[in-house]
Amino acid sequence: MAKMHRPPMPPKKGTFGRVLKMLFGYYPVLVPLAAFCVLFAAVVAAAPDVFIQKVIALIEKWYITRDWNGAAAELIPMISILVVLYIVAMLAVALHTQLMAYITQGFLSKLRCTMFDKMQNFPVRYFDTHRHGDIMSHYTNDIDTLRQLVSQSLPMLLRAGVTILSVLCIMLYYSAWMTLVILTGAIAILVITKKVGGGSAKYFIRQQKSLGRTEGFVQEMMNGQKVVKVFSHEDKSQKEFDEINMALYEDSRRAHAYANMMGPINQNIGNILYVLVAMAGGLFLVTGVKNVSFSGLAFSISIIVPFLNMTKQFTGNVNQMSQQINSIVMGLAGAARLFGMMDEAAEADDGYVTLVNAKFAPDGSVTESGVRTGQWAWRHPHSDGTLTYTPLMGDVCLEKVDFGYVEEKKVLEDVSVYAKPGQKVAFVGATGAGKTTITNLLNRFYDIADGKIRYDGININKIKKSDLRRSLGIVLQDTNLFTGTVMDNIRYGRLEATDEECREAARLAGADDFITRLPDGYDTELSNNGANLSQGQRQLIAIARAAVADPPVMILDEATSSIDTRTEAIVQRGMDKLMEGRTVFVIAHRLSTIMNSDVIMVLDHGRIIERGSHAELLEQKGTYYRLYTGAFELE
Repeated sequence: MAKMHRPPMPPKKGTFGRVLKMLFGYYPVLVPLAAFCVLFAAVVAAAPDVFIQKVIALIEKWYITRDWNGAAAELIPMISILVVLYIVAMLAVALHTQLMAYITQGFLSKLRCTMFDKMQNFPVRYFDTHRHGDIMSHYTNDIDTLRQLVSQSLPMLLRAGVTILSVLCIMLYYSAWMTLVILTGAIAILVITKKVGGGSAKYFIRQQKSLGRTEGFVQEMMNGQKVVKVFSHEDKSQKEFDEINMALYEDSRRAHAYANMMGPINQNIGNILYVLVAMAGGLFLVTGVKNVSFSGLAFSISIIVPFLNMTKQFTGNVNQMSQQINSIVMGLAGAARLFGMMDEAAEADDGYVTLVNAKFAPDGSVTESGVRTGQWAWRHPHSDGTLTYTPLMGDVCLEKVDFGYVEEKKVLEDVSVYAKPGQKVAFVGATGAGKTTITNLLNRFYDIADGKIRYDGININKIKKSDLRRSLGIVLQDTNLFTGTVMDNIRYGRLEATDEECREAARLAGADDFITRLPDGYDTELSNNGANLSQGQRQLIAIARAAVADPPVMILDEATSSIDTRTEAIVQRGMDKLMEGRTVFVIAHRLSTIMNSDVIMVLDHGRIIERGSHAELLEQKGTYYRLYTGAFELE
């Protein structure tokens, strides 16, 4: 039994206008040109009806007068004009197809770039609260529905609409009574389209939502495939997928059931209408009903025959417009989801203190440098117009900080941390105690609810986030490697770093030995998050990446948790060199990695319950002592 999902909301008002605004904004000349080609082809498509009436009228006249020479003289110019119109229309259609291919793919390319640029500015909270598979579906499914809307549905809708309007004008010109017969059938088609199309539109929107959930679940299962197999949860995963897939099936089945019903119904109404028009025309002709028209022509074969053709054209194009409703609704639903993502609030950053290369004079004065000096300072403009430079020392201070990921539940409460330049500060505590949260606050991935965080005496809210994070090197427990070479992944820490600087960072981290033994050394290609490396090797590259950044403050969040004891000893020697002269925050479960820390802080449920050096905490014989002696487990 599939889970019931709350019906998705229809596309917001203004979505269609926003799509058009973006199209015209990207291509202000090409879009009107493509539209003109469609309009011209649509008008020409209605032209034969006028020529048919003229030709039949001429034949009637020729039959009576027997003036065949005069007939040829009148007929040849008409045929010539029609041929020229068709040739120009054919060229217009060819130009339109090429333009739409260029416009559509260019529009989607620019839209993807805009989406990705905006996504780079989203706060970390957005990615923590949205499934990654659902985000990916914006770039795949939603973009594809928009492609169909722009490249197919909009041009077809415009062409069908103009053709209908053109044919309607011609019909009114020749006969109001015959036009009235056709309009009654058109009204029937529109009523059915509204009833059936409304049902299909609702389920097409649901289908789009269900497709995003299905893709999100599949991606989640792919990422966690080892965990699924370790716990033998294949059957459970299959059952969950079946439920999600069944919801997608139901939404898709109902959507297409409605959509597939609409075409045959409208087509048969068109056939019935064709017969009714023929019967009505014959009846008007036999009974001698007076024709009401702008042309002033009486009912004749030359009026009735073109009307039969116009009936087919009219109902065919009305049916074609109704068929586009589903694609338009799907496209607008996809566009609404895309715009919803693009309208997400960007990460707020009102910082104005920036990080600059600096030169330090013997007298202690600081000047800004336009080239890399290896020394840094905070450029701090003040409200009175003055400008000061504060040397970047790595003095970090948290004062009575409160924080919660949600307002009703505090993760940190009254936390104070003082890290002097060059100090190594360690955090220990059970999972969920708040250790990683502190490092998230230092990076301003989240903002505190209360208290102060100061960096070299400056409130970090005043520091521009990109500059703040540039001054902090971080090695996480979960390593992320990108597709590219080993060298590329190390250089990710500082894009302007030379190859030799990257190699030096790798030697410092203890990664050079295994890298040189890889098939292509530093040029070895990595993919799928470095799946061809061991977990320890991946972590060593991540440490080298942090080393090449050469930041004054380092954050090591379980940096050696995935490395065996022998490798840890190698890494620790490199880390000791890396940490020299830097302020370092360390989170570790292995107490052996933090014993030489200047300050060790023990957290419990968001509070610091003990602080001091290794020796001082052992003397207190509290929680840390019990952890060290094995009398108490971290978890």
